[in-house]
Amino acid sequence: MASLEQPAVGTTTVKWRWPSVHPEGRKYVLIAAAITAFLAFMAWETLAWPMALVTLWVASFFRDPIRATPQGEGLIVAPADGLVTMVQRVDLPPELRGSNGLGEGSMMRVSIFMSVFDVHINRTPIAGTIRQVIYISGKFLNADLDKASDENERQHFVVEGHDGQRVGFTQIAGLVARRIVAFAKAGDIVATGQRIGLIRFGSRVDVYLPEGIEPQVALGQRSIAGETILGRPAMPAVIGIAQ
Repeated sequence: MASLEQPAVGTTTVKWRWPSVHPEGRKYVLIAAAITAFLAFMAWETLAWPMALVTLWVASFFRDPIRATPQGEGLIVAPADGLVTMVQRVDLPPELRGSNGLGEGSMMRVSIFMSVFDVHINRTPIAGTIRQVIYISGKFLNADLDKASDENERQHFVVEGHDGQRVGFTQIAGLVARRIVAFAKAGDIVATGQRIGLIRFGSRVDVYLPEGIEPQVALGQRSIAGETILGRPAMPAVIGIAQ
């Protein structure tokens, strides 16, 4: 299990560091760099310079920055960097229904669209045990379309928290994305904000908030994986009594 990335007790300062490249992307960076070096060696500068920019972009795409995950009872954090494109109650996908999934009916869904410039490492929104990982082959429509949730290639996760509450989230491939990669499997115990997969190149993640959880993000807001709070337990209503 990956570390929680929390500062050691007694630490008073945190130093910035250049984000590392995730191992999943290192071979692509090396391939792009090798092509760039070959073009430069052949003195084909009109091709070498654009390829050098491509190499930098590939390294940026697979960057894996450290994240500081907020702590708090019942918090659900964003599994992806990107733009919040939907906060809406929807029917659960068939793959997430049933006693082994999230139950029946509808849930509040938060959709996060990742452009090719966003970090594509996905993280689990809560701590607990992964109960299901379900991969579904499909189309490669624009991930920003609502029907992409039902028709695109996708991978569903169900995580059960220590309190028994379950959260489902779905990695959805897009127009450019052609590979969904999982770092975790059913039965794994994960920490909030732990890396669980990525999608190459540009895509979407849907999160299904359980009943009693209020969304904490707005349409058009940008989320940060492992840091942005998507939902928190609803505050009980307080009824005033006239004196």
